[in-house]
Amino acid sequence: MTKLVTISVVSHGQIDLIVKLFDDIATYLSLDQLEVILTLNLPETLPFLESDYSFLKMIISNQKPLGFGANHNQAFSYATGAFFCVLNPDIRFNADPFSSLLASLKDTAVGLVAPLIFSADNKLEVSARQFPTPIKIVCKALGGSKGHDYLITEHAIQPDWVGGMFMLLPSKIFTQLAGFDEHYFLYYEDVDLCARLRLLGYEIVLNPQAKVFHYAQRTSHGNFKYFLWHLRSMLRFFFSCVFWRVQFKKMVIYSKQR
Repeated sequence: MTKLVTISVVSHGQIDLIVKLFDDIATYLSLDQLEVILTLNLPETLPFLESDYSFLKMIISNQKPLGFGANHNQAFSYATGAFFCVLNPDIRFNADPFSSLLASLKDTAVGLVAPLIFSADNKLEVSARQFPTPIKIVCKALGGSKGHDYLITEHAIQPDWVGGMFMLLPSKIFTQLAGFDEHYFLYYEDVDLCARLRLLGYEIVLNPQAKVFHYAQRTSHGNFKYFLWHLRSMLRFFFSCVFWRVQFKKMVIYSKQR
């Protein structure tokens, strides 16, 4: 049966977080309007059955670990929702964010919407940014550009890109994009997706009326393997035609506004 929203969640041995997320979904969301596809990227034992959660459409158990984009693309191939939500397992709710987010998508110019993201201690996280450039990366490495790129108020904003921990977009647009670029194993797949979305002429919206919490584990910090993945993905993006096309488009828009 077709649903309104399909939520894709990927677990990397994070089943304790999954249980908390599923409990929040059961508590705060309209269950007859959504379905959840859970992907187990690593072998793990589930403390529940699929039948324990009525919204759980299916569980995919990977034979080998896949990248961020590949996992969500795989889940999308089974999705029936008119809208597709990419959701991290460490996201928590204390209210329904989808009503406000879906309202933003009534504007056909909007291709993707995201909520405000707060940390577990209720601090606003930087989840919306301008597109990265080599100069910005160098400035950040030298201790600059650590704050918000945009002023966050009660009004919606249109950032260049939003983080992949929570993205909601129409399924037809995700299809139009051919999903995530699976050449990015981890990191920058959200930047690339938003860049390609903008090249198609769609807007990206951060809706402050929708709020969720990010219980980030930060287990990748200080891990050299993750550093290499980040570096490779960053270089792939900067050498891609997507990056140069989106930079050219921004220059054209800026010159017209002067």
